[in-house]
Amino acid sequence: MRSFRRVLRVQTISKLRKKTIFRLYDQLHSALQGALPVTSFPLSPRLLKGALVTLNSASGRVERTIPFQYNPETLSRTLQTQATEGTGARSEALRLKGAPVETIKLDIEIDATDPLEKADRTSVQLGIYPQLSALETLIYPASSQVSQNMQNAALGMIEVIPLEAPMTLLVWGRRRVLPVRLTDFNITEEAYDVNLNPIRAKISLSLRVLNYDDLPWGQRGAQLFLSYHREKERMANLGVPSNPVGPTGVDINR
Repeated sequence: MRSFRRVLRVQTISKLRKKTIFRLYDQLHSALQGALPVTSFPLSPRLLKGALVTLNSASGRVERTIPFQYNPETLSRTLQTQATEGTGARSEALRLKGAPVETIKLDIEIDATDPLEKADRTSVQLGIYPQLSALETLIYPASSQVSQNMQNAALGMIEVIPLEAPMTLLVWGRRRVLPVRLTDFNITEEAYDVNLNPIRAKISLSLRVLNYDDLPWGQRGAQLFLSYHREKERMANLGVPSNPVGPTGVDINR
């Protein structure tokens, strides 16, 4: 009797699996035929988008989020070691002044083709001007600060406070939320509408990662970089053997 129940249960599970497979196949086939969007396929992963996020320097609150319309295909990173300089004592040879200076370069694209096909009002009237302006203002001081400084200068104030750009974060997945400063910004506008509004452009960005040596310790950016540092240490311990004998055949401890 137990054997019969076991066979019946296996047959039932097998039928359920077949039904599930056929249902998934039908959904995928319908999606490919245009009856369903591909994103309705239950096994389709959710695509996260990279973004630049600005924070209020005083409160640390998010002021603006600029998601990438298309994630860059490549992202170039350069790390420059911050070693102590000079000949000094031999005991100083391995000392570090701090975290390495990290530079990130990436290219992003902005295209108004899809919004224009959907007759999006902003895209029809302005093309991609709003998206370009959102990126460009990351390296502009606030116009209100400029006006205030001009008024102070007109009143004869000798010392004018340097203007401060917003705190900018590069968000590239959950493990990379980095305070950055834009050091290079190159825009190539490739197409325009009848009113000469840009409707397609490529932007090359060079970002200097700001670490806890660059920022006030109480600022949110410094804490975010420390979390990034700790995450690197945690990831470095995963899947890496501590004893080199296995992969190299050399026993360093002898």
